[in-house]
Amino acid sequence: MSPQIRSFFLFYVLLFLLLGCKKDDSQDVITDATAENKKALGVSAEDLLSDDIYEALTVEFVYSPTSKPTDESINAFRNFLNARINKPGGIFFVETEIASQPGAPFTLDEIRNFEEEFRTQYTSGNDIAVYIFFANGSSSNDTQTNVTLGTAYRNTSIVVYESTLKNVTNSDPTVLPLLEQTVMQHEFGHILGLVNIQNDDTHTHHEDPSASKHCMVEDCLMYFEASDFLVSDITRFLGRGSVPQLDPLCIEDLQAKGGK
Repeated sequence: MSPQIRSFFLFYVLLFLLLGCKKDDSQDVITDATAENKKALGVSAEDLLSDDIYEALTVEFVYSPTSKPTDESINAFRNFLNARINKPGGIFFVETEIASQPGAPFTLDEIRNFEEEFRTQYTSGNDIAVYIFFANGSSSNDTQTNVTLGTAYRNTSIVVYESTLKNVTNSDPTVLPLLEQTVMQHEFGHILGLVNIQNDDTHTHHEDPSASKHCMVEDCLMYFEASDFLVSDITRFLGRGSVPQLDPLCIEDLQAKGGK
């Protein structure tokens, strides 16, 4: 084979290999469309509060026929969101009804499994999505004297133990909405980063040293009693007569991340 023919042959072999590599590199990469909603608690606070990346918010309520929150609580939750987050594209609610789930009390792993099975709304485009599951059972962490009312466990995931709320209030229509609203707003405060969830708050000195990631101000929405308290304290808690508000330092922490 002459040197010229050998050169042409090698040239086309190299060209074939290069084109082959380029084709392989351009193949579609399989990605998890739910990945944006499986991050650590508090890391999406700025995304939820500001309109820098996401201009809209979709909140999905998932519940069974026996664990549906009251309309009063859902409406109050909308008002709470409008008062604290910047979403010029709108705030949208989606309600998904499922069958009552067996096996209560539920572990947090089981709660995560329910989300995998029943959640339908995920962050996409300029719309960030939040999932709130109203459980028809209690938390496996409950004791005879202490109960968990709700838990924020991912960057956009919350569970409210609706059956526990109904038990401690005897489903009284005058007090159940008060407790529902308190728990819903308190847990949403956690996914907004309160209090110092990611160690990045502007004001860190109001974090309760005896109840990590909660506010030390007893009248604040982010005080620990709003999600985990002694059963014997329920009368005093409900004696407030209204949903606790965020204290000024908590509000300033939200504003520093793009909130109102």
